Amino acid sequence: MSVTSQQANAELTPEQASRKRWIGILAKAELKDLQQHWQALVLPAAPEYQFIRKPETGLTMLRGRIGGSGQPFNMGEMTVTRCALRLASGTLGLSYIAGRSKEHAITAALADALLQEERTAELLESALINPLDEIQQAAQAERMREASSTKVDFFTMVRGED
Repeated sequence: MSVTSQQANAELTPEQASRKRWIGILAKAELKDLQQHWQALVLPAAPEYQFIRKPETGLTMLRGRIGGSGQPFNMGEMTVTRCALRLASGTLGLSYIAGRSKEHAITAALADALLQEERTAELLESALINPLDEIQQAAQAERMREASSTKVDFFTMVRGED
């Protein structure tokens, strides 16, 4: 993490840090996992909402840095779907999802809004966000395990000619 990223994270309030965490989890979730956990939720009532911005798909530029710290350069473009909605209570929910899934964008934006509501936050945190986070951590651990199995250690033996 760069110094500026660390400074930006240090300036976040606890509420902002929590929201940043769950928005990231919702954005990275597989649609099938998100839908499975979303449908299993027992909400007090079906949330009423209106779209501020209906799901729309576009492109965003990906930037990289040579060696992680060099000059930034444009690597290419990526498809992103975004959505913004407002609950009847006035709470705004946002989502940005990699790919073209409008269903994923709507569900993530709705979850973001409900996670900001005091009456539904705890339920969604325990029944949606925590299970999705566990799935993502398990997948990351599996990728790390697979990558470490291909690791090659190079070494040089001293030949004694010097």
